[in-house]
Amino acid sequence: MSEHPSHQTENHNTKKHPFHLVDPSPWPLTTTISVLLVSIGAVLSMHKIDHIVLGMGLITLLFNLYMWWRDVSKESNEVGVHTKEVQTGLKLGMGLFIASEIMLFAAFFWGYFYTALFPGDVLGNIWPPKGIKTIDPLGLPYFNTLLLLLSGTTLTWSHYSLSAGNRLDTLKGLALTVLLGVIFLIIQMIEYLHAPFHFKDGIYPSLFYMTTGFHGFHVLVGTIFLAVCFFRVYRNTITQNHHVGFETAAWYWHFVDVVWLFLFVSIYWW
Repeated sequence: MSEHPSHQTENHNTKKHPFHLVDPSPWPLTTTISVLLVSIGAVLSMHKIDHIVLGMGLITLLFNLYMWWRDVSKESNEVGVHTKEVQTGLKLGMGLFIASEIMLFAAFFWGYFYTALFPGDVLGNIWPPKGIKTIDPLGLPYFNTLLLLLSGTTLTWSHYSLSAGNRLDTLKGLALTVLLGVIFLIIQMIEYLHAPFHFKDGIYPSLFYMTTGFHGFHVLVGTIFLAVCFFRVYRNTITQNHHVGFETAAWYWHFVDVVWLFLFVSIYWW
């Protein structure tokens, strides 16, 4: 999408720097309100008081995210907006976001290993605690590990194809990656339904569901991220020479893959 000629002339004559100052947008405020609705609705739903607020919050959140990302996508295709300096800033922002996510999972792993290595008298000085039957790591978890490793391969193929200007293979690789992400989530849901313990059964189930559940949420976000990239490639808004959104999505997905490997080794296998 290109700017109006007058807009382009104005920017060319008055802009003294390579950066982009975004136009006023209602989406940060409305998204914040929708997140507040989701939080309040989740509490009400967990206490079985009301489920309508949670539904309204989720609907408004999805709407706001769609409108916000739509505007960013349009902005990225305006002439002279996403300069090299702007693209570098976007990449740095994504890198810092992933660094913050690493800290989040580091806190979960710290809690897990601290309890596992020093279970204490309350847990009978054993780990997992007595009465807890763990999930076989060579069953569904191992299959999910293979799925994520394969998805990293298909995404790398897609990224390479985009860089080489092969649009068809780019779409094929993205479609396979999204499909593998969806299958991973379905298998994780099946695993939860057949798990030999529940969230309230003690510290081991709590740590298990917190770590694997948050990772599953990240897989969901990454799958949506890549699905959006698929449609943007299909509509030629992501191209061989301009694909920051695709590149950052690939970073995020590979980060999710690496976290799962640590989860599989430490929580399922170890």
